[in-house]
Amino acid sequence: MDAVAALNEIAFWLERGRAATFKVQAFRKAAGVIAGLPSAEVEARARDGRLKSMKGIGDRTYQVVRQAVDGEVPDYLADLRLKGQEPLDDGGAELRKSLRGDLHSHSDWSDGGSPIPLMAAAAKVLGREYLALTDHSPNLTIANGLSVERLTEQLDVVAGLNAGNTNGFRLLAGIEVDILESGELDQAPEMLDRLDIVVASVHSKLRADRNTMTERMLGGIRDPHTNVLGHCTGRLVEGSRGTRPQSEFDAKEVFAACAEHNVAVEINSRPERQDPPDDLIRLALDAGCLFSIDSDAHAPGQLDFLQYGAARAARNDVPAERIVTTWPLDRLLAWAAKD
Repeated sequence: MDAVAALNEIAFWLERGRAATFKVQAFRKAAGVIAGLPSAEVEARARDGRLKSMKGIGDRTYQVVRQAVDGEVPDYLADLRLKGQEPLDDGGAELRKSLRGDLHSHSDWSDGGSPIPLMAAAAKVLGREYLALTDHSPNLTIANGLSVERLTEQLDVVAGLNAGNTNGFRLLAGIEVDILESGELDQAPEMLDRLDIVVASVHSKLRADRNTMTERMLGGIRDPHTNVLGHCTGRLVEGSRGTRPQSEFDAKEVFAACAEHNVAVEINSRPERQDPPDDLIRLALDAGCLFSIDSDAHAPGQLDFLQYGAARAARNDVPAERIVTTWPLDRLLAWAAKD
């Protein structure tokens, strides 16, 4: 078995299982170390033990490489594969099968942890037909948001990956753009015009009063570039960042605007978000909204978090036809262009 592939697959399964970041990074780092060496040298160093002395290679990663170069599936990987056969959530199995894509993901160009090709490759392995790359916009400096120049460069990377693709998978050019306090979107309109998917989210001043937050969100929803309203309440219900209450806004007015302007309400699949809460999913459903079940993945293994979103949508009786990420690519792109 290829040792680099084994290390990266282990990292995938650990990410999927929400393992500690340092543990995942150990395997990603080791993969990077040996990826720069000729395969014959990796094999020789593994067999004579010299690999152990290389920076970035620990006892566990060494054992993985040693077993891989011997033509075995490493024991650690085999165990993770066995555990990975169990679904992340028992609910929404039929809806999960209907999902074709994912409109919210991040790479190491902003605050994600992995390169764009690795994210795209993982999406393909999971059977996705499309994945939108939606790194952050400039205002979110803490997440290394993309300037016009960096986004322009990223569009070339996306085009290059799609040009080399032969199996029908499509990486969509996108952005998670901040809805600024003014209600405007945090990227130049001419750049937004070039994208396939625009997810608009609020990331700052989340404790603003109800009227202020409502007007801010309505501004973002009414912008003709917006396709998806991301994690609408901004809440955190668990995780290393602690908890955060949901923002206050007029949900009926916001969801009515989403329905009017053909903007999908995101069902964010991250376990620490579970956003929107169930009562707001049902309110958006009653308002006639479309939905987008998205992973908001910041690492390849997190792309499988769609299982959590599918389970929540099923529990709230959201029909598959109202979920844009069950649609085939041509229909999705026609909707996103608001044709």
